[in-house]
Amino acid sequence: MTPDVPEGARDPLSGLAPLLRVRPELEDLCRFGGNWQSVHDKVRPSRAYFHIVTQGQCLLERSHRALLALQAGDVLLLPHGDRHVVRTARAAHAEGMSITVTHNDAIRMKTSAGVAIDTELICGSLYFQAAPDNLVIATLPDMIVLRAGKDTAIERFGTIIRDELARARLGAAAIAADLASAMFMMILRSHLEDQPPPLGLLALLAQRSTALPVLAMLRDPTRDWSLDALADIAATSRATLVRGFRKVGGTSPLAFLTELRLNLARQLLLAGREPIGTIADHVGYQSEVALSRAFLRRFGVRPGRLRDTAATDKAGSGLT
Repeated sequence: MTPDVPEGARDPLSGLAPLLRVRPELEDLCRFGGNWQSVHDKVRPSRAYFHIVTQGQCLLERSHRALLALQAGDVLLLPHGDRHVVRTARAAHAEGMSITVTHNDAIRMKTSAGVAIDTELICGSLYFQAAPDNLVIATLPDMIVLRAGKDTAIERFGTIIRDELARARLGAAAIAADLASAMFMMILRSHLEDQPPPLGLLALLAQRSTALPVLAMLRDPTRDWSLDALADIAATSRATLVRGFRKVGGTSPLAFLTELRLNLARQLLLAGREPIGTIADHVGYQSEVALSRAFLRRFGVRPGRLRDTAATDKAGSGLT
């Protein structure tokens, strides 16, 4: 019998792409000069910041970290949405700076008023719509920088995105967002090629013997997976499969499945008002009670309480 190998298994990153469901949000096209700074507060989990420097140079400032110089062609990704400041190299603070904010049909535009423009960058965020953040985002470092000249294809994407946003032709916002999504996968590929991942999901995906069963579980987390079925997909023995998971990911195949299911449940709970019993069925638990018990053990809170707390916090912050 031919193992049920998931589509894209020969290329784990391609197999992961549709599961990540990354939605880029292009926020600002910044054109700065003189003495300026742009402050970005920490964002909620499942979001990441990115900046594409299309002209000039600037500095990245983060708490308790050395300043990082960025120049035209560089792409910066902050996978955990950490607070940071992008600013001019001229001074640590930009007191009294004057910024003009306008909108075209594609993006908000921020421009330094009354000075020559010498730096331009695209600022935005990535929203991971489906992937559980502690299995995907947590495997990435605090910062990924792709330097100018490292990958000319990514640089071309950055230029095209900038031109689409600046010209604001019909469909510019949609085209730029799709290009940014593809650009993220190219950045992730470049990072994984340069720096083999540490223990975690991406490490499991980097090894063919573990990538095949991981992709299978990601694609169908509700299936009643057994070690035998997962070993068949990996074309190996049960013992070898378990050793591979423990060596590469620090966990067992079925423990990984439990973690995946509970994080998917958490995402669904925070995303809407679907009944908890329905969510339990969606993530492979036989009953609401079974999910509630497992959820409490993992997160220290019942599913209903998590949802109520999140709704209260959202209302208090004025978010809708």
